[in-house]
Amino acid sequence: MLVLLGGAAGCKSDTDSGKGDAASGGTGSAAKAGAALAAVDSLAVKGRAPKTGYDRARFGSPWADTDSNGCGTRDDILKRDLDGVRFRGGDCTVVSGRLAPDPYTGKDVTFTRGRSRVDIDHVVALSDAWQKGAGKWSPSKRIALANDPLNLLAVDAGPNRGKGDGDTATWLPANKPYRCAYVARQVAVKKKYGLWVTGAERDAMRRVLSRCPQEKLPGGGSPTEAPGRFRAR
Repeated sequence: MLVLLGGAAGCKSDTDSGKGDAASGGTGSAAKAGAALAAVDSLAVKGRAPKTGYDRARFGSPWADTDSNGCGTRDDILKRDLDGVRFRGGDCTVVSGRLAPDPYTGKDVTFTRGRSRVDIDHVVALSDAWQKGAGKWSPSKRIALANDPLNLLAVDAGPNRGKGDGDTATWLPANKPYRCAYVARQVAVKKKYGLWVTGAERDAMRRVLSRCPQEKLPGGGSPTEAPGRFRAR
């Protein structure tokens, strides 16, 4: 069975989707002047630790249902970020939809399950997190980061795979109008989880956000510890 939902059918909102953050530009009534820019200076600054020991499995099984809503995290984010979502066999398995637009390129991208041009990006890459604090965390905290909606965006697969584990100093979206929202989200994730930044990364965050001093710091997402039933290496 296929179920069709339009973009206004409750799958996402301007307050919890990456698209909403980009559209608002941080100028809504909830925005506080300089919130994201000011938050940069609250982040610890250290050198990048070695990547030794990093493995995706250290962050648990991909797309674990840590919020216990019966749907995997990947489908949760597709539901939140795509327009014209269609499901198979209920309201979890997303089979098609459209990024309109993709935040990283500004272009519309079609999602079709099995032939996907859409990835779910960890805004703060897991490898980057590993080298900036997560290597010393409990498995529960790493699982939480990997599945936190605050750290996840549906995006065009091409730019995402080119990003790798880049931070603000080494990679920014080609879509310049989205850069403020993108960097603000990285700051929010690093602040929430206590991840540090390098000096070059901090300076790059300041440069981007100084062009949009009204950009708000995104909030929300899931708790910083996953339920005890989840395991990681």
